Amino acid sequence: MTARTSHILLVFSAFLAGLVLFLGVVLFVTRYEGTGGGPSAIGGPFKLIDQNGKPITDQDFKGRPLLVFFGYTHCPDICPTTLFEMSEVLRALGKDADRVNALFITVDPERDTAAAMKDYLSSFDPHLRGATGSQAEIDTAEKAYRVYAKKVPTKDGDYSMDHTALVYLMDKQGRFVAPFRLDRKPEEAAADLRRYL
Repeated sequence: MTARTSHILLVFSAFLAGLVLFLGVVLFVTRYEGTGGGPSAIGGPFKLIDQNGKPITDQDFKGRPLLVFFGYTHCPDICPTTLFEMSEVLRALGKDADRVNALFITVDPERDTAAAMKDYLSSFDPHLRGATGSQAEIDTAEKAYRVYAKKVPTKDGDYSMDHTALVYLMDKQGRFVAPFRLDRKPEEAAADLRRYL
């Protein structure tokens, strides 16, 4: 086997492994339960507080499509990148951004107080709302959205959070539609989102 053939096989194997992982995530999020053929229950009741300390529930977001992302303010890369991309989609929506809800729910309520969330979100589109609460309240929201989150101690005695990094698209009635793709031009994502207005 030549070095070129080995390289091609290695690249193809890496591609297949990535494809299997991607399909596994999609199937996990959109899998069907029971024999009724209905979509799995993603989303549901939660009671949290926003970045201004105001109580919010899932009912506050009904009537408009909702983008939901779980993360934390000490996240070094995925969270700020995702929130920036969400901000770009909201910007691309123009005036229609007022007809969409976008929510960033922390998986680290120990550090992410309402004040910390408010300060963090000041770097992103003003349509993005933050949500925090007690650990029990966050656990309820994570369970409703089938979010995995785990504290990972670091060498310096601090910790990071390992967590699900999907953006959930919910329709006007609060029903899960699909993972919302941000790996495209903001204008394309905005056009897709407009279909649910």
